[in-house]
Amino acid sequence: MAQPMPRLFGVYFSPADRGPAVLLNANLNIVTQRHTAAHELGHHVLHHRTAADDDLSPALRWGNGSWPDEEKTAEAFAAWFLMPRPAVLAGLDRICQGQSASPEDVYRLARELGTSYAGTVRHLQNLRLLDADRARQWAKISPAALRSSLAGGAALPADAQVHVVTAASHLQRVHADAGDVLIARGAGAAFVSLPKGLARWTDTPPPAEPAAAAVVTDELSDPAVLEVSAAGWKEPVQLTVVRDAPRAGVHDVWPD
Repeated sequence: MAQPMPRLFGVYFSPADRGPAVLLNANLNIVTQRHTAAHELGHHVLHHRTAADDDLSPALRWGNGSWPDEEKTAEAFAAWFLMPRPAVLAGLDRICQGQSASPEDVYRLARELGTSYAGTVRHLQNLRLLDADRARQWAKISPAALRSSLAGGAALPADAQVHVVTAASHLQRVHADAGDVLIARGAGAAFVSLPKGLARWTDTPPPAEPAAAAVVTDELSDPAVLEVSAAGWKEPVQLTVVRDAPRAGVHDVWPD
């Protein structure tokens, strides 16, 4: 269950404290809520005591001695739960097409997995798919810079995400929110049709490669099927765009 909890990411209640149960901070974005939920699940699976988590930033706390072992193991559980090796390898194969990965590719992988860019960089190093030097360098790159790069240098709202559509995106589900941008890459790329909740995005500068772009609007409520065609594709790519929704709070579950 999620509800606003100032200063807390989440709380795990162990069976010894009338659990198991988990509370999530409803004010967090969907990616942080997913990570926090996986972290709290780790506390349960690993038979930990009740824990209130006010900081889930391994980059700041892992090596400074301030994190108890139970927090470290719950954090490791969350990373492997959200980013299992087969899913990571499949995503990289789809995104990179046999080429070396770039920071933009890692950002795209994070969007597919529903994880943070920084957390994905860390986990790629743990999987030995990224060496320590590049991991340190890439961790310094802001997601905003990567979003702008993928959008052809356009300035995007702070909360907007970028989702890249290629021939390999066929039958994928894209989890997006209002303001997010979908960019279709390919010679002659074009939207066959734009369902309700998607509109053509014209704020992008001329791209370095052929592309078409659409923005998610507040009208998107039900899952929408999007078709994209391009000259080099055997058939139009079809994908489903699903609106990210906030978790239910206590008043939604047990209304007054």
